[in-house]
Amino acid sequence: MSQTNILLESGTNELEIVEFFVNQDGYQAHYGINVAKVVEIIRRQPVTAMPEMRHPAIRGAFSHRNGRIVPLIDMAQFLGADSVNNEDAKVIVTEFNTVFTAFLVSGVNRIYRLSWTEVEAPGNFLQNVSRSSVVGVVRLEDRVVFLLDLEAIVAELEPSMAISFEGSMVTSHTDHKVYRILHVDDSYSIRNLVLDLFQKEGNFELVQHVNGQDAWAYLQDLKRQCEADGTNITDHLQGIISDIEMPFMDGLNLCKRVKDDPMLKKLPVAIFSSMINEPLARKCESVGADAQFAKPDMRVLSDKMLEMIQAANL
Repeated sequence: MSQTNILLESGTNELEIVEFFVNQDGYQAHYGINVAKVVEIIRRQPVTAMPEMRHPAIRGAFSHRNGRIVPLIDMAQFLGADSVNNEDAKVIVTEFNTVFTAFLVSGVNRIYRLSWTEVEAPGNFLQNVSRSSVVGVVRLEDRVVFLLDLEAIVAELEPSMAISFEGSMVTSHTDHKVYRILHVDDSYSIRNLVLDLFQKEGNFELVQHVNGQDAWAYLQDLKRQCEADGTNITDHLQGIISDIEMPFMDGLNLCKRVKDDPMLKKLPVAIFSSMINEPLARKCESVGADAQFAKPDMRVLSDKMLEMIQAANL
């Protein structure tokens, strides 16, 4: 089963998920991942052991297209159950943060098209028991499907693959103004990393929200304040950075709303996501995003935001 052409219209607040299941202690647990991260779904592959990988859930690696070596993660072992051992097991090959990773699962059901409004944010209890690997909950027919944070899983299994700013150079800018940026991301760790970087830069003050819906409510409050006191939106805010995948309202829908709004559209918007590839870059452009970055490109994020703000004379 190959997925390369499933593209949704931009800014509709929709997503498609691949639902798969993992046999855990006598029952099937159902999970989902965003189709945009899926390269293809294939049969189980023979792997070569990778002794340098410390976690037993990393089964090894196999040769994919063009000789690319892809690590294989056994999802059952990661979830604390026995290894996936059924003969008809599937391998989901993914690409995010410009890295290819494969996940061994017991089976794949189908693809579902959903609205982000149907995705519930995980509660604190679920976050704790899942070790922050669940980013959303979807109720499908007679079952609950947990949307997985693949980046968090990979980071836990192999810390060297985690997103970080380690080794990043803080740029010295001649512009000593302080600009207020709205940063929207449902990942606690990403919010902290971005906050840390921008505080070190010294040119930015961040306002952070966990999803597009909350960010949109914040922007509406700013608009009402502007209308009440006769100020411009750029007196209060100079730019927006947003993830794509978020419960309730995604980043593409948020960006489209901003760029369709006569008052807000002058604000530079950067999409900052693990899913940036050529098709998604086109979708970002179609909703009016001024820039898009994959999350490994964190070192250039603050420089580009400052460049866009200065270009807009904000």
